[in-house]
Amino acid sequence: MSILLKFNLAMLLVFALGFAAATFLMQEILLENAKQEVGLKARIMMEAARSVRSYTVEEVRPLLRKIKTAEFLSQTVPAYAATENMKRLRKKYPDYSYKEAALNPTNPEHKAAAWEEDIIQYFRNYGEVKEYSGVRSTPTGQYLFLASPFKITNEGCLVCHSTPGAAPASMIKKYGAHNGFGWKHNEIIGAQIVNVPMAIPIERATATFTAFMIVLAGVFVAIWLVLNLLLYLIIIRRVNKIAAKSEEISKGELTAAEFDQGGKDELASLAHSLNLMYRSLSSAVKLLDKTQT
Repeated sequence: MSILLKFNLAMLLVFALGFAAATFLMQEILLENAKQEVGLKARIMMEAARSVRSYTVEEVRPLLRKIKTAEFLSQTVPAYAATENMKRLRKKYPDYSYKEAALNPTNPEHKAAAWEEDIIQYFRNYGEVKEYSGVRSTPTGQYLFLASPFKITNEGCLVCHSTPGAAPASMIKKYGAHNGFGWKHNEIIGAQIVNVPMAIPIERATATFTAFMIVLAGVFVAIWLVLNLLLYLIIIRRVNKIAAKSEEISKGELTAAEFDQGGKDELASLAHSLNLMYRSLSSAVKLLDKTQT
């Protein structure tokens, strides 16, 4: 097996290991970056919903309560305000969603789905947890969800949600007397849940990964070609010349030109040593010829 072949096999092994390591690391890094990007969007949506709730409680509700009407004004309810605001956002970004999911909501629209019930139950089991996120697969792709528990910390909420008898008649008229009651102080009754699609960030991560791996492969090929060229010019070609010259001398061609010892590297030193040996051999042969004659 030639030196060049051995060198190429070694380079191939090193490049294969390096390529595999780069593939694994880049996939992990880019996917993690994609998740962080999606997570940031989810947190912005969550904070936007909380801001709407806060604005409703502090600014809208006091004004609407001054209006004398027998009709129940849903606009005074923070959950309604946040949900309606996010519905308008979904008109432009339909894949994004926000829901105030509850196990026993007043408005059936807020009824938790099966997977949302699991999140609410998780918050109930681990009361110290303030945020929970994960990735779920749907027929339309992967989504990252971000959830925060909704706990009854204001006893004023129980005026409308303790018993149907204590609730405003206008609310009973609008939503009925069967849902949204029996809530207790400091009880986790639901969760704010944001869903953000991961398709676009993952597509970007995949495109970046593909481009990076193509460039990396190109760099590996370029390095391989340069190293092969340098190996041939600096070592293989000169070694072949030394081998050919040595073969001539071994056949008795003592009039052949000396080895080329140009340069200051190890092969030049080898050529210099071979030239000294060649001169000594030539002198010995000539002396032997004279002795025989």
